[in-house]
Amino acid sequence: MVNGVSSIASTVTVTAIEPATPTTLKSNAATTVTTITAKYPTYRSSSLRTVNNWLAGKRQDDASEGFWRVHDSLYDLTNFIDHHPGGADWLKLTKGTDITEAFESHHITTKAELLLAKYRIRAAREPRNVRLTFHEHGFYKTLKRRVREKWNDLDRRPAQYSEFILDCLLIGVFLLLFIAVILDSYAVATVCGLVLAMTMICAHNFFHQKDNWRMLVFNLAFLSYREQRISHILSHHFYPNSNLDLEIFFFEPFLCWLPRSSKKKIRLQRFGSWIYGSIVYALMFLNEFVKRQAEMFFTRNASFHWDDLITLVMPIFMYTTTTNNLWAVLRMWIFIVLVGSFTFGFIAINAAHHHPEIVHSGDSIPADIDFGIYQMATVIDRSDRKDWQLNVLTSFGHHCLHHLFPTVDHGMLPQLYPLFLETCAEFDLEHRQYSWWQMFVGQHQQLARVIPMTYTGGRTKNY
Repeated sequence: MVNGVSSIASTVTVTAIEPATPTTLKSNAATTVTTITAKYPTYRSSSLRTVNNWLAGKRQDDASEGFWRVHDSLYDLTNFIDHHPGGADWLKLTKGTDITEAFESHHITTKAELLLAKYRIRAAREPRNVRLTFHEHGFYKTLKRRVREKWNDLDRRPAQYSEFILDCLLIGVFLLLFIAVILDSYAVATVCGLVLAMTMICAHNFFHQKDNWRMLVFNLAFLSYREQRISHILSHHFYPNSNLDLEIFFFEPFLCWLPRSSKKKIRLQRFGSWIYGSIVYALMFLNEFVKRQAEMFFTRNASFHWDDLITLVMPIFMYTTTTNNLWAVLRMWIFIVLVGSFTFGFIAINAAHHHPEIVHSGDSIPADIDFGIYQMATVIDRSDRKDWQLNVLTSFGHHCLHHLFPTVDHGMLPQLYPLFLETCAEFDLEHRQYSWWQMFVGQHQQLARVIPMTYTGGRTKNY
């Protein structure tokens, strides 16, 4: 048990999974929409699906006029870039965009809010493109105030344990690499691929935080923490399952989770993806690398960074510490990467976001839905990944709280459950949890789903 999560989790209702029929969530909300954006995202019409095109589209759509937008005000943070405690990249990347969701969810204390006022230029001329709201007495702001009040009293030791876990996993990867090559064993290489995936998932905890060396571990196998800070954090985390979510767009047309009509979502996409999905998982890492190189070569929008070379550390280590020939090393390295990619994709895609009871773009939601309620509507937590910190860090555990407070170390999130559940009860919201098997089955049901559902807030009810 970690910080009493077992006792907390036992108070949460877990509903048995139903067949793939639409779920209706009823309340008194009058106006509903089927997307969180007022405009269809510009980047969606781009032929090359990259993080840089996503940012370029945001700069066109966000009415930020070349500045940084927070709520309905424009700010010039140019002189603050090099002083930003989280690292300069966050502000460099987001210039010319609306950073409301990032600002609200990445700053728990009031320090940033007080500092921001000195950089204000004027009010924005147009309303926000994103409909997510942050009303002062709404669910998210209420929860954040309560967390802020307890922030200084939280135990920081679990965050140190997270660092220890990643360090041990990283050592394990290189130890298994050495053994696999020495023994020329693909069985050991398979285990190495599994541990590699766990290590990179664990590193995800660290690229959410201020700049640190452990975030670089995410680059071990063709991925880039820099790109993930855009596609995963700035895109997926703030706008999950929407047309602004690159983690939806990147997989289309092969994996289509949005509930389009049966005319737009053909039978092969709906049911064939149950079979060929495994191939998509295995090629994820290589695909992102090839796409990044193609963007640099053809468009010159992407830049080369020294940390892109980290992906070569494993094969160099394998070659220089053994007597195997280069071809044998490369074969085993690619095999390990494919195993790691499949494992990473299998865990990530079945983690929390895809199930017939989870909101996706195309489903009806309140036009002024609260940011925190939207996060809860797009997540179902894993009930079997809460008690052991290693499991949490290597399976995207505590997923709902992680979306609400993404910069908080996964090891510290259990301490927020009492405040979270208290606020959920006050706003008549249910923290939904299903087992791994239910989420696995539900993810495939979601691939097949074409009938939209209606979410209007409140508790989940099956009809």
